[in-house]
Amino acid sequence: MAATNFNTENRTYRQLLGNGLIYRIPRFQRDYSWGEEEWEDLWADIQGALPPEGEPAHYMGYLVLQTADNRIFEVIDGQQRLTTISLIVLAAMRLLQKLAHEGKNPENNRTRLEQLRATYIGYLDPVTLTTRNKLSLNRNNDGYYRDYLVALAEHLPQRGFPASTHAMRKAFEWFERRLREQVKLAPDPGVALAQFVETLSDKLFFTVITVADQLNAYKVFETLNARGVRLSSTDLLKNYLFSVLARADEVSLEMDDLERRWEGMVGRLGSESFPDFLRMHWNSRHGFVRQTELFKTVRSSIQAREAVFALLREMDEDIDTYLALTQPEGSQWPHDCRQSAQELRMFSVRQPYPMLMAAKRNLSEPDFRDLLRATVVIAFRYNVIGAQHTGEQERAYHAAAIQLHAKAATTLAEVLDILRPVYPSDDAFRADFAEKAIKTTQSRNAKVVRYILCKLEKQAGGIEFDADSPAYTIEHVLPQSPENGWDAFSDRDLETFTNRLANMVMLEAGKNKDIGNRPYADKQPVLAQSGILLTQRLAEENSTWAPDRLEARQKQLANLATSVWRIPQIS
Repeated sequence: MAATNFNTENRTYRQLLGNGLIYRIPRFQRDYSWGEEEWEDLWADIQGALPPEGEPAHYMGYLVLQTADNRIFEVIDGQQRLTTISLIVLAAMRLLQKLAHEGKNPENNRTRLEQLRATYIGYLDPVTLTTRNKLSLNRNNDGYYRDYLVALAEHLPQRGFPASTHAMRKAFEWFERRLREQVKLAPDPGVALAQFVETLSDKLFFTVITVADQLNAYKVFETLNARGVRLSSTDLLKNYLFSVLARADEVSLEMDDLERRWEGMVGRLGSESFPDFLRMHWNSRHGFVRQTELFKTVRSSIQAREAVFALLREMDEDIDTYLALTQPEGSQWPHDCRQSAQELRMFSVRQPYPMLMAAKRNLSEPDFRDLLRATVVIAFRYNVIGAQHTGEQERAYHAAAIQLHAKAATTLAEVLDILRPVYPSDDAFRADFAEKAIKTTQSRNAKVVRYILCKLEKQAGGIEFDADSPAYTIEHVLPQSPENGWDAFSDRDLETFTNRLANMVMLEAGKNKDIGNRPYADKQPVLAQSGILLTQRLAEENSTWAPDRLEARQKQLANLATSVWRIPQIS
């Protein structure tokens, strides 16, 4: 633990808040955003843990804290959960206050209220008579939380506050209604309310990860994200940039501008996509960095206010290109560019993105369009058919990106020359294709096979079929589950040849249903009647279907594919 400077432990809500420690949500951390769906889920979880025979405990997930002194903790991740539980406690306290005002066991209920306040909310300063809160929220939410909710105000104002503050107020009122309903039949509602809070605080627990600085917090995010736990590294990056601005005087306008522009970008990208975008953007202009080193790299490079706003300007310049590559359906790019971006996404090939972002900034529109198409060809040859290791490819794309950014490469020909090492030759591609098998049991693979067959069909017959049309299906000539009549293939051959590309054709959907797993003699006349040229040819050129015929056909398709997926300027 000393090497990474963080520790981990499980702690109940009582252990977190009942020990005199202070928790602060950073000033520019994300606003309160939970809605009724999240409130309902949390309420249901609490109800499951309340009865003596119910859940012994309920797990609330990870809580990431940062501290320099083990007394005051910044909440790096988990602010929505901590805030909401605090609102539940405050709702119970306001109901106790109302009971006391109504003369219902007033002395005991006031005592209960003050005990809950001291344990979970804060304490009254004896000099100023103001509450010193154990939890303070961000700049947009803390004022309302402190002045009205913690104060248990009888009237909660609703005008002149941001939407997140309204969401927080509505959460408070929502839980107050639920609690009132829950205790209305209790012999002593005050006892029931206090017992509710005590049980909740003992049964809700977190895995608390405490780190010493932002760099360690980011490493924790990356580790947990790699294990499938989505945390907001976006917020951590944002907070760092705000901290750079906060070092200067008179920066409120700049901070407001950063807030507006940052939230605009996150709104377009989505919080989970933002770190990926930032990495692609960074690699299109700077030295290559992996996701795990991104925060450290940004932190070491962005240390002055001028650098913060330069980063914002540059991200603004690249965000449209990133969105067009990752969400091509909604872009304003020409049809052929959208189609190329869709093909890259279908192949799950993202290594070219930094280069393409640099190319969009620096190449002419015709050269960019041709380069985008060339990356599809490289991706198909190198990744889809060749299944080669992406390390060398990533290095080549990054070299091209940096040359483009530095304007050392200014034409399509110059960029393609940099990419030449990751463009498999015709002979290598032909050999890879001649052996290629793709299992269509995965939906992505089935989509790729349909794409391949339609492209080959267009090359052979000049007719373009819609690869996504439900009117056509993939027919495995040698069935995936063959019945009688396939003696030409041994058991070993079945596994080897069923998923070979030559064994697959596009076929009209109704005809596919008719022939199923039947022998080739029954399939052949159906295939011959298809309106798809390559399907017809298979039937016409093969009176039987055996391993040697399948091998011969795949070599023919390999020759055809070499002319479809080709970059003339390199070949």
